[in-house]
Amino acid sequence: HWELKQVVEVLSLCLVMGTRCSAAVKREYNIQHGQCSYTFLLPEPENCQTQSSNYPVQKDGPMDQDESAQRLEQLEMTMENNTQWLLKLENYIQDSMKQDIVQLQQTAVHNHTATMIEIGTNLLSQTAEQTRKLTNVEAQVIHHTARLERRLLENSLSTNKLEKQLIVQTNEINKLKDKTSILEKKLMDMEEQKQVDLKTLQDEKEQLETLILRQTALIGEMEEQLLRVSSNNTFLQQQQQELLDTVNGLIQTISAGSVPESKSVMMRDTPSTFLDCAAVFKSGNTQSGVYTLTLPNTTTEVKAFCDMETDGGGWTVLQKRFDGTVDFNRTWQEYKKGFGEPSKEFWLGNEFISRLTNQHSYKLRIELSDWEGNSGFSQYDEFSLESEAQNYRIHFKGYSGTAGKISSIGQSGSDFSTKDADNDKCVCKCSQLITGGWWFDACGPSNLNGIYYQQRQNSNRFNGIKWYYWKGSRYSLKSTAMMVRPADF
Repeated sequence: HWELKQVVEVLSLCLVMGTRCSAAVKREYNIQHGQCSYTFLLPEPENCQTQSSNYPVQKDGPMDQDESAQRLEQLEMTMENNTQWLLKLENYIQDSMKQDIVQLQQTAVHNHTATMIEIGTNLLSQTAEQTRKLTNVEAQVIHHTARLERRLLENSLSTNKLEKQLIVQTNEINKLKDKTSILEKKLMDMEEQKQVDLKTLQDEKEQLETLILRQTALIGEMEEQLLRVSSNNTFLQQQQQELLDTVNGLIQTISAGSVPESKSVMMRDTPSTFLDCAAVFKSGNTQSGVYTLTLPNTTTEVKAFCDMETDGGGWTVLQKRFDGTVDFNRTWQEYKKGFGEPSKEFWLGNEFISRLTNQHSYKLRIELSDWEGNSGFSQYDEFSLESEAQNYRIHFKGYSGTAGKISSIGQSGSDFSTKDADNDKCVCKCSQLITGGWWFDACGPSNLNGIYYQQRQNSNRFNGIKWYYWKGSRYSLKSTAMMVRPADF
């Protein structure tokens, strides 16, 4: 269309410029537009004449002006005719090209549609390929994700397990720290008590020194009095002779039987004394209970429980535990003198046991019972304690019994230890570690004076009432009793 407009413009320009044409000749114009070729025949106007015949040679003057005016009018008329003809030509060209333009548009649309379909097909193929690749990648991603999740779960389980173990270890460490703090506090208390005891001993030492000075002065005075008394020796001899005469008179009176009633009264007033429960049993008292015993060669009396039923009776009970009402974590002096009540839980006293077992040969019997209703005993044919100077060292031999095939009492020759007197062979101070007073040796397989734990709390207790070769090292027993009897009973 644009090219046609150019052709029209060219033709119009030629006509306007006054191109001369021949009367016998028609001009042809060829136009190529796309695949179509157009040929146009332009007719010459009827009044067109050859200028050479109509117009004379140009001359100067008024005639020339008239001729020029005529020519201008002719040109204007020709221009107007040509303009009308061009308009008709343009309309004709437009009408002729409408169908070609529609066909070209349809062909272009068809070609564009085919191209778009081809492009769409290619895109669909590429999309399917990309989808397949994405599916494969997605499957691999899912596989790797599942594997990573599985590993993450395993790591999480391992982490939880490690966290639990860490918590348990942390709790154990905290418990150990608490125990360490308690032990440190006890140690500080012991140090403070030691300082107090040292100060007390120093004060007592000063008092003794003062007392010794006073006694020295009194001894001097007594020596002076003795010298004075010696001067009156004759008078004393006379009094001694009178006393001898009185005694001889009494002897004669007793021999003559003149005062039988007084003799019976004297015998009734003299109380019976018993060395141990075997003597009580032989005197006719066969009922178990509390009796008064007297230390050998002394007037010191001790209340003791006598077992008149076990294995024939006559047993002097040294220790008894069955309900935990008495604290056995005591000092050296308390274990020496004894504590508790003989009718309940008690310790008879190391000093009495030592003196008693050094008078004659004694047997030792230990009665035990657990929380499941079982009972057993351990018996030793010979038993004795040395004096306080030897730390109440224990000696025994000849084991028999049902509470284990091996003796759990420890090593013969072990010293007695308490929380304020460490005489064991362990650097850990067994009495402070597992409490109570006992012949620990190196903390050993037994401790009948440990902490009393009630039922369902007696398991896993290293500081309880322990008898290793019967119930193990962490089982705390229900009841215990230690008793002695003469070996020849």
